[in-house]
Amino acid sequence: MIKIHTVLCREGTMDNYAYILIDEATGISAVLDPSEAAPIIKKCSELAVTPAYILNTHHHFDHTEGNLELKERYGAQIVGAAKDAHRIPGIDITVEDGGNFKLGDSKAEIIAVPGHTTGHILWYFPDSKAVFTGDMLFNLCIGGLFEGSPQQMWKSVLIIKNLPDDTLFYPGHEYTAQGASFAKYNSPDNPELDKYIALAQQKLAAGQPVCPLPLKLEKQCNPYLRARTPEEFLQLF
Repeated sequence: MIKIHTVLCREGTMDNYAYILIDEATGISAVLDPSEAAPIIKKCSELAVTPAYILNTHHHFDHTEGNLELKERYGAQIVGAAKDAHRIPGIDITVEDGGNFKLGDSKAEIIAVPGHTTGHILWYFPDSKAVFTGDMLFNLCIGGLFEGSPQQMWKSVLIIKNLPDDTLFYPGHEYTAQGASFAKYNSPDNPELDKYIALAQQKLAAGQPVCPLPLKLEKQCNPYLRARTPEEFLQLF
């Protein structure tokens, strides 16, 4: 099992989320998607942890720009998709689709989800019921297609839809407000969506991240996850 601490980075510009993961059994820790180093260093100091690993979901600078500074400070090893090895700063360890990675006693399953980028991966910790979606899945929306195709993203969405409903998801940005308007346009009479938006507004007003939320709720409210066929999905673009 892992403990998860959310760190807001690039506040007010890109509103990235990085995460500090701590294996409860061993105390071994990692940082996931460090878009900048300073807020992560501050949080690590508060938690009295020295991350052994830096985990990346994809190569974009706003998920990897803190890699080298954190690596130099902590001696952490950088882990990312083999397909993106040439694009991830300072990478030491590569992982493949369908493979596993051990953070102490906690096992992550590596799942390829091309679409936003061709080398994007999910970090899925089944025992902790947690999945880190980077820029593939956000609250009430999905990532833009920077490199992949809508057809690739549809297949990636199906992977998310097939994960257990009680899995909590942790996205790479706070984009709930942007996603809510589009979701409401597509499902104006969805009572679960109304509850979702009200909860999100309450959390944001309190200065809290909207996530984690269970995938069951996201499947009920996110228009891209509600699509039942490739044709329905493509109509959303």
